[in-house]
Amino acid sequence: MPVGRGKLARMDAPRPIAQPVTQPIAAIATPPGRGGVGIVRVSGNDIAALIEGIAGRTLPPRIATRVTFRDAQGAPIDTGLALHFPGPHSYTGESVVEWQGHGGPAVMRLLLARCIELGARLAEPGEFTKRAFLNGKLDLAQAESVADVIDASTTAAVRAAARSLTGEFSAEVHALRDALIELRMYTEATLDFPEEDVEFLREGDVLARVAAIRERLSVILARSRRGAILRDGLAVVLVGAPNVGKSSLLNRLVGDEAAIVTPIPGTTRDTIERPIELAGIPLTIIDTAGLRETTDTVEALGIARTRAAIARADLALVLTDARDPREPRADTPLAGELQAALPRIIVRNKCDLAGTAAHVDRRDDGVVEAWVSALTGEGIAALEAQMLRIAGAEHATEDVFLARERQVSALAAAAAHLSMAGEHAAIRPPAIELFAEELRAAQQALSTVTGEFTADDLLGEIFSRFCIGK
Repeated sequence: MPVGRGKLARMDAPRPIAQPVTQPIAAIATPPGRGGVGIVRVSGNDIAALIEGIAGRTLPPRIATRVTFRDAQGAPIDTGLALHFPGPHSYTGESVVEWQGHGGPAVMRLLLARCIELGARLAEPGEFTKRAFLNGKLDLAQAESVADVIDASTTAAVRAAARSLTGEFSAEVHALRDALIELRMYTEATLDFPEEDVEFLREGDVLARVAAIRERLSVILARSRRGAILRDGLAVVLVGAPNVGKSSLLNRLVGDEAAIVTPIPGTTRDTIERPIELAGIPLTIIDTAGLRETTDTVEALGIARTRAAIARADLALVLTDARDPREPRADTPLAGELQAALPRIIVRNKCDLAGTAAHVDRRDDGVVEAWVSALTGEGIAALEAQMLRIAGAEHATEDVFLARERQVSALAAAAAHLSMAGEHAAIRPPAIELFAEELRAAQQALSTVTGEFTADDLLGEIFSRFCIGK
């Protein structure tokens, strides 16, 4: 067993954490514009002189202290509160001071300039949180969730991001990693005794252990994928021939007169996008120009934009007129405009004029049809439920992690390596060395989620998207 531990130590040395720079950083931490309160935040290993230069005295730790902020000549800049958090017991792990003054742009600029005079430099976007990561105060998943909490557009997204911020997501990933490490130590020790490969599989119940890890990972991956829907939302495109009620349906879903509605075919010449929230899921509803052959140059440009909107959509609502005598396949000419993998719902609009009650059917080919009236609102609630179900988002607000694309990709990569590991262990004789390599790759993929293995250029990409001052 000690042999295995040694091999793991050599193979899995974590990414070296960069030593934090010593120069303090400073930034205005409140949004631009006027407000009741404005905050300038400073972080650094040694900021005692900076605090003395502005407050004129030392500050007690973690106590809001009323002070006068002064310039280099001792003249007052503002009066407000100062909060000092000596390192390492702070957000960044360094000493942090927050100057909380009146929230005018001019006074904030003067206060920031005074910090720069005293040796700080302007912080880069996300640099406070980056220092928190480098100093071990947050792992990478938690650090990214800071930005997700700020950017969340729905209450459900805030709650999901908070689960990651408090470490729930990281704890799940670490539990998987620990299970992999335990299995890898057993495997590495066995590599020293190749003649006992089969006994290794039988006595260690290795296949069952791999299956258990894969099952646990699949649950986390599903929760993360649903969380990605919460974070990024869904683009829902309305597609159909002219005058079938696309703009009326947009207005009904949005709850506003977002699009002009007339009986004249071809009224909509351009795409119209409106955001809505549906069961906690952010959606972008895209109304489009009607699809038909035309010699009108302007209308043709609108149709080209319709096809571009279809190409980036997550879900298509294909509208037809419920009174169309070609039912039940009035939508067939439109099918060629959609990618085969694009989820869709056939919306039979104007069911009130067709004398048909609103309802939902499933055709023989598995496609869902929703009979609605955009004018009266009949069937809209059932349509919305189908939109969430078809897009796989009907449970997206329940117990999910607000994952990013790179995190979902890393989890999926770990799942793929575990699948290959199972295949190597199942053959006779088992390919133990290949099995061990796939376990190692799976562990490394998991470690990129929380930042144990992360390229420095990726860190730059991640934190560059943060707000300045966070």
